[in-house]
Amino acid sequence: MYNIAIVGASGLVGGTFLKVLEERDLPIDNLYLFASARSAGKEVIFKGKTLVIEELTENSFDRDIDIALFSAGGDISKKFAPIASEKGVVVVDNSSAWRMDKDVPLVVPEVNPEDIFKNKGIIANPNCSTIQSVVPLKVINDLYGIKRVVYSTYQAVSGSGIKGIEDLERGLKGEAPKTYPHPIVNNCLPQIDSFLENGYTKEEEKMINETRKILGNWELPVTATCVRVPVMNGHSVSINVELEREPNIEELKAKFREFDGIILEDDVQNSIYPLAASATGKDDVFVGRIRKDFSIQNGLNLWVVADNIRKGAATNAIQIAEVLMKK
Repeated sequence: MYNIAIVGASGLVGGTFLKVLEERDLPIDNLYLFASARSAGKEVIFKGKTLVIEELTENSFDRDIDIALFSAGGDISKKFAPIASEKGVVVVDNSSAWRMDKDVPLVVPEVNPEDIFKNKGIIANPNCSTIQSVVPLKVINDLYGIKRVVYSTYQAVSGSGIKGIEDLERGLKGEAPKTYPHPIVNNCLPQIDSFLENGYTKEEEKMINETRKILGNWELPVTATCVRVPVMNGHSVSINVELEREPNIEELKAKFREFDGIILEDDVQNSIYPLAASATGKDDVFVGRIRKDFSIQNGLNLWVVADNIRKGAATNAIQIAEVLMKK
């Protein structure tokens, strides 16, 4: 039995941590919930028991905790993850604070589970769009070798947390946005996070660098355009890849069918392909619209969809915890 802590328990991902932990029935002895002083004292139900959220302090980890799931933002993670790890807690952090740290493994369990055990107390959970993208890329890379990746994302408002959802709801009522720089209703915003001097956004830079780190190839050419769309939940990604060897579409589909964590939905004659609406609430990565890109040698296109709050955040972190528990 394990003692688990959730940091950021009152947030959107924190609440999903609770839901997924209950669904997957992990061997939990004690579950501790931490959040800001504003949320302290709130009660939540977990497996029929009432748990009270505590204020996160520097003394919160002065107890027997095996694994802490963090989703409270980068500043909180930078301050409290080292405190927790110094006290023997393995931190699985959902923020971007530690992803590019050379001493912190960045993990998607279906892709690089071996990196979990290289941790020095902190394991980073990748960006939501990166997570769902590298799962099929792992299969493709093993079969044909990847030379270049081009991402175009269509990211739901839940990727901005509660504030993003509220902005969409606000816009549907004809009210002005408070989170996004423009109305999200009837709109696509080619900006996720702030812009960098090179013209890319931080979100795009995350996808580029995280893909390289997870696949273990820092020289891999990767580019991305990340777009916020008026969808409540579920990120969609169009992926174009240039390969070392010519892909066999039927062989690739067969590999996707047998790969744990991927659901192949590719029957275009019957309009069957991955949809954000049907991926919501599920933990798998959905792949479809697989076809050759005839504009380049050994080119391939695919459409990838996943629930960004579950597989793109909470579930991936919990899958990392499950691997730790099986050690």
